[in-house]
Amino acid sequence: MKQLPPLPYQVSDSVMHKASAVKLALFDVDGVLTDGKLHYSCDGERVKVFHALDGHGLKMLQMAGIDVGVISARSSKALQRRLQDLGIKHCYLGVNDKLAVFETLINDLKLSGDDCAFTGDDVIDLPVMERCGLKLSVKNGHFIVQDRADWIAPLTGGEGAVRAICDVLLYSQASYPLGGSNQQ
Repeated sequence: MKQLPPLPYQVSDSVMHKASAVKLALFDVDGVLTDGKLHYSCDGERVKVFHALDGHGLKMLQMAGIDVGVISARSSKALQRRLQDLGIKHCYLGVNDKLAVFETLINDLKLSGDDCAFTGDDVIDLPVMERCGLKLSVKNGHFIVQDRADWIAPLTGGEGAVRAICDVLLYSQASYPLGGSNQQ
C-alpha cells in the first residue's frame, strides 16, 4: 500500500505525542462541528449544517478504536439525528455543567483526563479542556480558548476543522484507515 503523505498542517512533536495517548476524543458542537451560527426554520426549529469531511473523520476515529463523544450546551433534533447517523455513543446535549458530565464520563470509562482530547471554541469549554491531556480549538475559536489550546485547527468549525483534528489523532496513532465506512 502507498505511504500516506505528511499532514498538510504544522503540528508540533509535543502535540503529536499528546495525541498518540488519546483514547477519548470529545467535541463541543456549536462553533466546532458547526460554523457557530444559529439558523432557525420558519417554524422556529433550529437548523444545523454539518460538513461531510468532519463526519467521516469521526467515523474513522471510531474505526481506529478511539471513542468519540460530544458535550454541548444546546440540543436540537437535527443534532441528535446527526450524532445518531454517525454512531456516536457518548452524547451529552443541553448540558449546563460540562465539567461534571466529563468527570462522570471518564470515571465510567475508567479513563484519566490525560487519555482525553477536547475541542472547544468558547470560554464555557475551558473547564473541560483544562482537564484533558490534549486541548484543541478551531480557527474561529475565542482568543482566550485559542491561548489555552495545545493546537488550533487551521480551519473553522463546520468547515473541516474537526476532520483536521481527526487526521492529527489518526496520524499520531498510526491508525489512518483508508476506505471503510461511506456514511458521512
